[in-house]
Amino acid sequence: MSLGYQQVLDDAATRAKNYLEEIDDRDVAVSPEALAKLPVLGGALPQLGEDPRRVLNLLDDIGSPATVATMGRRFFGGVIGGALPVAVAAHWLADAWDQNACLYDFSPVSSYLEDVVLTWVLSLLRLPQTSGVAFVTGTQMADVTALAAARDATLRRIGWDMDAHGLFGAPPITAIVGEEVHATMVKAFRLLGFGAGQIVKVEADFQGRMRPSRIPRVTGPAIVCVQVGNVNTGACDPVADICDAVHDLNAWVHVDGAFGLWAAASASRAHLLVGVDRADSWAMDAHKWLNVPHDSALAIVRHPESLRRAMKITAAYYPEPTSGNRDPMRWGPESSRRARAVEMWAALRSLGRHGVEDLIETTCRHAAMFAERLRSAGYEILNDVVLNQVLVSFGDDDRTKRVVERIQADGTCWCGTTVWKGRTAMRISVSSWATTEEDVHRSLEAMLRAAACE
Repeated sequence: MSLGYQQVLDDAATRAKNYLEEIDDRDVAVSPEALAKLPVLGGALPQLGEDPRRVLNLLDDIGSPATVATMGRRFFGGVIGGALPVAVAAHWLADAWDQNACLYDFSPVSSYLEDVVLTWVLSLLRLPQTSGVAFVTGTQMADVTALAAARDATLRRIGWDMDAHGLFGAPPITAIVGEEVHATMVKAFRLLGFGAGQIVKVEADFQGRMRPSRIPRVTGPAIVCVQVGNVNTGACDPVADICDAVHDLNAWVHVDGAFGLWAAASASRAHLLVGVDRADSWAMDAHKWLNVPHDSALAIVRHPESLRRAMKITAAYYPEPTSGNRDPMRWGPESSRRARAVEMWAALRSLGRHGVEDLIETTCRHAAMFAERLRSAGYEILNDVVLNQVLVSFGDDDRTKRVVERIQADGTCWCGTTVWKGRTAMRISVSSWATTEEDVHRSLEAMLRAAACE
C-alpha cells in the first residue's frame, strides 16, 4: 500500500471510531455553534491543493459536530436506521474495492452478491423467488423503477409498444393510490409522465389505510399502488382485499413498502401484510429497517422480463451476456454505480433470519413502550401502534409544537412534528438496532420534562 493511503485511511478510521464512540454522549441535534462554523468548509476553491490529512482534519473538526446523531441510539425523527457495525465495515471495504457494479465483467463479486442478496430477501419476505430485482438508491427510485416496468407492461397488454412509440400518444393509464399516499409515490408517477389528472386518490380510514370499497371501477389500463407501513401511523393497507377488489380490472398492483415490507420477516407482524405476495411489484429501503448505510434499496418485480424490458440498455460496447451471469445495469436505471449489495449481504449474513425478526420486534416493542408511557401520563396517542411509529398530541397544535421544540433543544433525543388528520403531532420513529430500553426511558423522561413546562 502506498504511504498516502496508509496514513489517510488510518487517520480516517481513528476519526470514525472516535465519532461513533462519542455519539451517544452528545446532543442528538446540531448546536447553533456547530452550524455557525460550517462556512469554514466553503469559500473559493483553493488554487493549490492541500495535504489530504489536513483536509480530513478540517472535515472532521467542522463537519462532524454539524451532523445530526442519526447513528446514535435516540434519534426518532424519521424512519432512519442507524447502520449496523458490520454494515459500516463492509461499506468501508467496498469503498476500498471501488467496484463499478454495472457489469459482471467489471465486478464479478458485486454481481454475485446481488444474486445472493435478492434470493435471501425474497425468501425472508415470502415474495416470489423468480422475481426480478434492481438495487437502487432508495424507495423513491425503487418506485420509479418498478412503476416504469408497470407502465410498459400495462401498455403492452393493450397493444402499445413503448419501445417503438414511447409515451406520447399512448392510451392513458389510471394510477390509483390511497388518500395517504407517500409524496415520493406521486413524484415517481410525475417522473414517468403522469399528470395529476391521471392519479385517483382513494379514501382512507382513520389510520390511513386505503378503503377497498372506495376504489373506482375504471376502464382501460390501471396501476394500483398500495402502502404497507404508513410513514405516520405505521398502518398497512389491506392488500388482499385490494387485490380482490381490482382483480377484474386486470390492474397492476404495486406495493410501496419503504420500511413496512420488512414486517413480513416477523411472525407476529406478518398478518399485517396478508396478500402482499399477490402484488406485481414491490419497493423497499434497506437503509431504514435493515440498518445498512445510505443509499440502499430494492425494486422487485414479479415478472422479471417486464423489469428487464423497461430497464433495457444496448450498445456495441455492452454485449449481451452469454454466461447467465447478472449484469446489474440491465435491471435498474443506473449504469455506473457502487456495489450496494455488499453491506446488505453483510447485514443479512450477520443477523440471519432470526436476527432480522428480532430487529423488527425490538423496535416495535420500544415504540409500544413510548405510546404506553405517554398515554398513561395523560397525552393522546393518535394512532394504533402496530409497527414502529407513534403519533403524540400534547394538547392543541401550538402546544405540541412548543413541546417538540423543547425536546429538540434538550438534546437527549430528537423527534419531529407531522400533521395527521388535520392535527399537529409529534412523530416517534424507532428504527435503530442500537436503541435500548434504557434509551427509551431516558428519552421519555426528557419528553415528559418538556411537556411539563406548559
